Amino acid sequence: MLLRPIYDITPFTALDYPDHLATIFWFAKCNMRCVYCYNKDIVFGEGKISEEEALAFLDSRVGLLEGVVLSGGEATLYGDLVEFCKKIKQKEFKIKLDTNGLNPEMIRVLVENRLVDYIALDYKAPKEKYYEITKDKHFDSFSKTLNFLIQKQFPFEVRTTVHSDLLRVEEINRIIKDLLKRGYSGTYYLQPFVFTENTIGKVKEEKNPFDVSQLSHELKVVWRA
Repeated sequence: MLLRPIYDITPFTALDYPDHLATIFWFAKCNMRCVYCYNKDIVFGEGKISEEEALAFLDSRVGLLEGVVLSGGEATLYGDLVEFCKKIKQKEFKIKLDTNGLNPEMIRVLVENRLVDYIALDYKAPKEKYYEITKDKHFDSFSKTLNFLIQKQFPFEVRTTVHSDLLRVEEINRIIKDLLKRGYSGTYYLQPFVFTENTIGKVKEEKNPFDVSQLSHELKVVWRA
């Protein structure tokens, strides 16, 4: 058990949990090394906040906030996440999980025990570019999570960060085609890459424009600034 699994807490957000006022717990560590990621301090850093401190913070927000966003990093790396979610639920907060989907077994346990209420699943890249973007080879684990959530008809969204030199329109359209094939009928969110000098892969600013007009209309696609 990590004594201090959480890197930081955002006390208030009205944007990160749809239709709910929430706080964000940022978990330290990640099992991906996405080249465009700018959260290097979280990915490579150590946690600073214990479970007990995080739960005490929630006690001070009872009646003020409705939900907790578990983000990171990657929250499912925390081996005691299931028990932690039980403690949050005892305080009657809703829970949203942001995840890369690489731990399908933990996600199954969380969903089947009603320990999460909403999931944002990152579809990083089509299978053939997955390693190039994430430096991880476990697309099949992500795939299992995606299929499970669809089969369960669980409330979740799929999202992709778009760097137009790394993921072109045709590759986003391949993701849309794959989502449709699997039976996903929700909204597909695209998030624009935000350039900083501090990305893990030292990626440059985008040079090629992303032609939104060429995106498939078979699925509802929303750009999220």
